[in-house]
Amino acid sequence: MIAHRLIRIYGIVQGVGFRPFVKREADSRGILGFVKNKGSMVEIMASGPEDRVRECYNALLSSPPERAVIIRSEISEYGGGESTGPAKGEESGEDIAEESAAGIKGFEIRKSEHVSGEKYMSPDIGICEECAKDLFDLGNRRYLHPFINCTQCGPRFTILRSFPYDRERSSMGAFPLCPECGREYEDPDSRMFDLQSVCCNDCGPEFYVPGKDLKGLSAISEVRRVIAEGGIAAVKGIGGFHLCCSAYDDNAVRLLRQRKMRPAKPFAVMMKDMDTVKRECETALFQENALKAYQRPIVLLRKRDVPGISPAVAPDNPKLGVMLPYAPLHLLLFSLDDGRDLPDTLVMTSGNVSGAPICINDEEALEELSPFSDIILSNNREILTRADDSVMDFFEGKPCILRRSRGYAPLPLMMPIKDTGIRRTVLALGGDLKNCFCISEGNKLYPSAYVGDMGDIRSGTVLKKGVERMEELLELKPEIIISDMHPGYASVRIAEETAAELKIPHIKVQHHYAHILSCMAENGFSGPVIGAAFDGTGYGGDGSIWGSEIMRADLSGYERLSHIRPFMQVGGDSGAKEGWKSAVSMLRLSFPGEIRETAERLMLCTGEEASLVSRMAETGVNSLLSSSAGRLFDAVSAVLGFCRESSFEGEAAMLLQFGAERYEESSLTGKGTILPLGLIQEAERLCLENGQSLLMTDILFNMVVEAALRGEDTKMLAFFFHYALSLLTVSDIRKACKESGIRTAALSGGCFQNTLFLRLVKEGLVKEGISVLTHSLIPSNDGGISAGQCLYGMNLS
Repeated sequence: MIAHRLIRIYGIVQGVGFRPFVKREADSRGILGFVKNKGSMVEIMASGPEDRVRECYNALLSSPPERAVIIRSEISEYGGGESTGPAKGEESGEDIAEESAAGIKGFEIRKSEHVSGEKYMSPDIGICEECAKDLFDLGNRRYLHPFINCTQCGPRFTILRSFPYDRERSSMGAFPLCPECGREYEDPDSRMFDLQSVCCNDCGPEFYVPGKDLKGLSAISEVRRVIAEGGIAAVKGIGGFHLCCSAYDDNAVRLLRQRKMRPAKPFAVMMKDMDTVKRECETALFQENALKAYQRPIVLLRKRDVPGISPAVAPDNPKLGVMLPYAPLHLLLFSLDDGRDLPDTLVMTSGNVSGAPICINDEEALEELSPFSDIILSNNREILTRADDSVMDFFEGKPCILRRSRGYAPLPLMMPIKDTGIRRTVLALGGDLKNCFCISEGNKLYPSAYVGDMGDIRSGTVLKKGVERMEELLELKPEIIISDMHPGYASVRIAEETAAELKIPHIKVQHHYAHILSCMAENGFSGPVIGAAFDGTGYGGDGSIWGSEIMRADLSGYERLSHIRPFMQVGGDSGAKEGWKSAVSMLRLSFPGEIRETAERLMLCTGEEASLVSRMAETGVNSLLSSSAGRLFDAVSAVLGFCRESSFEGEAAMLLQFGAERYEESSLTGKGTILPLGLIQEAERLCLENGQSLLMTDILFNMVVEAALRGEDTKMLAFFFHYALSLLTVSDIRKACKESGIRTAALSGGCFQNTLFLRLVKEGLVKEGISVLTHSLIPSNDGGISAGQCLYGMNLS
């Protein structure tokens, strides 16, 4: 019996070789019909024996191309059957049936059609093994071609202009195919079959050095020379420019720090291959798999104690941020046979002014990166969407994304939403630190690539342009805009302006509530939960600075239950960097008559500075009431001598964590405790049966200060602080769960990037029989709050 079936497959099915795959499966079974891109789905008309058509359909779903992600599928007879029906703007089965009668004699790949409806965009894909092999194959026509790619790898999202994904709707539309590439494009047996970005040395983009008569391999070779001689290069990649130098050249690394005015924040490195990674770093299998995955993120790995890489790459840090080459250019930088020897590890840090978005074109690179670099290597393939490198740590063997960008954006999340019958499009603009925005469509949530910190005016421009690009790609216009509550945030101002221009509602969502919602969103959990949102700062519902929130939360709202003892945060924005000021402010409550002497003994500051900060806190001059856990971490770090003043966000807390972890590692013997029994008992006494245990953080701080003044081991005290604060946190969550009947906790906020603190809190909650939601592929830091904001807007009645 001959069956005629209409098949629609939704998901990441464009730009990943799906149509050629369908043709091969159909041809192998003698099925007639066609396949074409339609909107962001693949539509198939299949005619043949019923058992073969069903077998083909099952094969499409069970063994798709490696980079494809199938979200859902439909199969129906022409005019009915199992289909849920055409989406808005799509043809019906009768329309396809009429088209199928046009004398099809085989199975064809048809020209793409544009329709409205849901969109799934492929992220950029790191170079595959086959292309990496072909790149250095002297007999291959793409030998040393720096833009080699195939259906399984290469740029996607960063070069996409509009749907459906075809060459003319991408940056590659500017490069007409040569006859040989055209032949491969039509050849079903070629890896370049139906590849929209197919190109070669004769017809593809080209690298060059702006302002110099250097192109192609000559330009790449010159960059290699500069790096080999200790220079710094700005190099255009998939989603933007990198600043690059030898990781073994201490002078070059320190020069880059000096030029970029980045004294201590770790640089990422790119290593030539896994052998290099294993030589320099300790790795587990799951970390190796992440490094080699098509997303090619930066993965945080523990350094080996071996000579080689400059200490200035990641000073005072036991870890390195490592990635493997993910573009053909990277492989050529390491291995081009031009008679020069380059190291197998290169610093590869974002090409930007600190805090600003990554540069993507010659104009930006010449203006912003020329002061940092000795040479610029660019190319004439336009980057349409910026995409910085994604950054990943691991917790309990699972990914813990710190920056979600290239390789992951703009893959959607499926959200839990109430069955209200309302499906509004929501635009959420996140916060001002680590800004990302998010757009919803139906029950799908599309987080953007990383934008940057909104303190730089360029980030505001990039945010607005990024929103316009995403709206254009998704063919959506927001019906509601969500932002943070902070009256001074640039993202809030942009939300207000956009809402006024579009004449749509603008709703402000409390910062820490958005953190908890983002954790719920990633876990597909509709609540309610007891949430713990710990971070550096967030505008509170009472106008003060929050940052240690225990709250009851669901999709409709929250109730604040507990927080640390408030203190006066002195110095405005500078106070967030100067942990010693928070420490002095806390000291004035416990040592009011001895603040000068105590501050000097702890080497926090001079007696005069301590008196000034104390007076400012007492009178409220340039001071705000704060319950920020981040500032508490900073204050303890300053008291214990790890970091008095941060040069980048999170530095003080990070060094405190490293000190605690070094103590834990050196003290673990058998199953015994690693803290003195007296300290454990003191910490347990802080946990109140009634009332808020976290309000006891002033006493915890005093205990740390007194122990430091007695000369106790600072690393031990760092671990004690983490341990005691986790006890207080677990105590308040446990009480909230008991009183509410809720048995699920959600942990979010930048403080939970600290995997030691996260582990201690989670272990304590699990012992209490409480289920724990944590982050994995959505950052727990402010890079994730737009997802939470968006989820709130999606669930408004």
